[in-house]
Amino acid sequence: MKRGLQIVLAILSLIPVAFALLGLTQGAGRYLDDAAMVNALDNQYRYNSGTYILVSFLIWYAIPKVEQHFKLLAMVCAALFIGGLGRIISTMTVGPGLPEQFIGTFIELGSPLLLFWQQAVARASGRAGLK
Repeated sequence: MKRGLQIVLAILSLIPVAFALLGLTQGAGRYLDDAAMVNALDNQYRYNSGTYILVSFLIWYAIPKVEQHFKLLAMVCAALFIGGLGRIISTMTVGPGLPEQFIGTFIELGSPLLLFWQQAVARASGRAGLK
C-alpha cells in the first residue's frame, strides 16, 4: 500500500516538472503576438514554472517517509487544488485552455483525495496523525 502511494506520487510529480521545464525553456510567447504582453506574460509564466518545480521537490521530499508527511502533502494538495480552481475560473471567464491543462485541472482538483490514501498508509504503519 505504501509503495503504491509512493509510486503514484512519484509519477504525478513528473507532470508539473514537465510543464515547468517546457514553461521555463519555451515561455508563453509562442501563444501571443503583442510584444509588451508577451514580455509581461512570459515573465509571469516562467515564474510560475519555477513554482511547479518546487511543488515536485516537496512531493519528492515526502515520498521516502510518506506516512509521516500529512501536513506537507496537505499544503501541496491545497496549492494544487487552488490552482485547479483558478483553471476553472479561467475556463468560465476566458474559455478553455489546452487539452493538457484540462487534464491538469482534474488532477489538481482531485489531489486532496491523495490525503485519504496517505492517512491509510500512516495508520497501517502505526504513524497515524497529522504530523
